[in-house]
Amino acid sequence: MVGMARTPTALLSPADQERRRALRFMKGVALGALLFMAVVFIVAFVLEERVPPMSYVRAAAEGGMVGALADWFAVTALFRHPLGIPIPHTAIIPRRKDEIGRSLGDFVETNFLEGSVVRGKLESTAIAQKAGQWLQEPEHAETVAAEGATMAAGILTALSDDEVQDLIGDLAREHLLSPAWAPTIGGWLSRVVDADAHRGAVDLGIDSIATWLDGNREAFSGLVSRRLPSWVPSIAMRLVDDTVYHEALKFVTAIQDDPGHPARAAVDRYLTRLADNLQHDPETIGRLEDAKSAVFDSPRVRELAAEAWNTAKAGLLTALEDPSSPLRRRARAALIEIGARLSTDPALQRRVDKRIADAAVFLVDRYRHDIASIITDTVEKWDPAETTEKIELMVGRDLQYIRLNGTIVGALAGLTIFTIAHALLP
Repeated sequence: MVGMARTPTALLSPADQERRRALRFMKGVALGALLFMAVVFIVAFVLEERVPPMSYVRAAAEGGMVGALADWFAVTALFRHPLGIPIPHTAIIPRRKDEIGRSLGDFVETNFLEGSVVRGKLESTAIAQKAGQWLQEPEHAETVAAEGATMAAGILTALSDDEVQDLIGDLAREHLLSPAWAPTIGGWLSRVVDADAHRGAVDLGIDSIATWLDGNREAFSGLVSRRLPSWVPSIAMRLVDDTVYHEALKFVTAIQDDPGHPARAAVDRYLTRLADNLQHDPETIGRLEDAKSAVFDSPRVRELAAEAWNTAKAGLLTALEDPSSPLRRRARAALIEIGARLSTDPALQRRVDKRIADAAVFLVDRYRHDIASIITDTVEKWDPAETTEKIELMVGRDLQYIRLNGTIVGALAGLTIFTIAHALLP
């Protein structure tokens, strides 16, 4: 093509530069063969009157030149206009670049991106076993764990704290606040009471009260006496306070020692009534729901939620960045264990390989046209001159052998035709 820019050598890869040198060498060889035939033709043409057999040499040289020139034209016409002359049906590659790209994309889509081809290749590769053998090596597991930690840390860092907190709030409101708690809690409490599962909690509460009474005798000083008239003697006031304390202690001790104490029965009746009210009493249900909303709508609760997220995020980032953290160690150990199972468990290997093949076939069947369009779209974006240069560097050296073969075949054809003509037309 006239004016076609050559790709600068600096932009070529080392392999392309080596191909360019080989292409130039083969062009020189093909041109040398043409010039050799021209020299032979001239010599034979001059000598054929004095040496009649030289006419055969002239015919061979003439045929060789014709073959060389014809194949030079054919090879050159693929990449540019021969001698810069815009002859029709030349410069095929730069002129039909987009069509070639579409044809190549269709070829790949039809012959390579086909479900049975992909499945057959994957099923013969033993992906799971090879991946397991690679993964059970500690250094490889560390590599995967480190890359996974880097990705997770990047995701955590990129997340907006406000957006995450809003998301957590929305999820909590949808799954925690919107559903009514009272019927659920009431049903749970009813089952607990029916199964006597609350006995331990009641005993724990009574024991805690007894322990507190035993260690807080001074809390009863003036508890009752301060409400008595001032003319009551102080000794009587102390006696009243002591009596109240000892009665309270005696009452709690009696509950501890008697599993059938009336106070325990009163607690049972209260819990049973509360469970029923939580399930069926609108007023009790409303009070619980109002309390729930008041707690979750409290600014302090929101602050605690934000602090919890920030603390969890900071802890995760620290653990992900520290190779010796328990999180990273567990991740490495888990990866090594997975690798060992994949490399030794044939049943697991078959399941994993089948799922990989199924996923790949699904993607290929669904997106084969989109995948193949990458080739088409990429070729369309290429510059025609650079595309031509690249293709010529890839196949041009082999095409020069066509010119050499054309020279040889032309010489043999010219010699054969001349010999037959002389034999048939003396």
